[in-house]
Amino acid sequence: MRAFVALELPGPFADEVAGLARRLGDRCAGRFVPAENYHLTLAFLGEVGEAQARRAMEALDAACAGAAPVRLCARGLGTFGRGRDATLWLGVEKDEGLMALARRVRAELAARGVAYDEKGFLPHVTLARHARVPSGDLGGLALPLPDVARRVTLLRSILGPEGARYKPLYTVGLS
Repeated sequence: MRAFVALELPGPFADEVAGLARRLGDRCAGRFVPAENYHLTLAFLGEVGEAQARRAMEALDAACAGAAPVRLCARGLGTFGRGRDATLWLGVEKDEGLMALARRVRAELAARGVAYDEKGFLPHVTLARHARVPSGDLGGLALPLPDVARRVTLLRSILGPEGARYKPLYTVGLS
């Protein structure tokens, strides 16, 4: 199964991200991500078996033990890629608590032999794929207000013709 570890967005923050995406949809073409799929990926695992998934769950327990809720503060828009195949995202401030959580999750995965994509961690929420973003300033777009995230989840990604669906496999709260 294809899996990843994500920080769940709190409801009010996710609602504001959805509002931002709707406003962007009036200015940009692309395949916008459904609001129920919003998350902040801490570690992408790729294809994993049942044993690796269990070890990933153990890693989440260890990484989140004693971890405080994480502050989320939107910091602007960005893209990966260019032209008609860009991924449009909302950047999130590199808050020390968030960065420390991502480091702990990745260290605990590695300690248990669970491979993950080792690209540098850039906190963001994907808004659209195959986006065509006009050049220049998109101006006048209100970003979500700061909020606090309290849940880390191991998610299964099920790919289909209409895009990905995510199924929660295991969730740990941040106290």
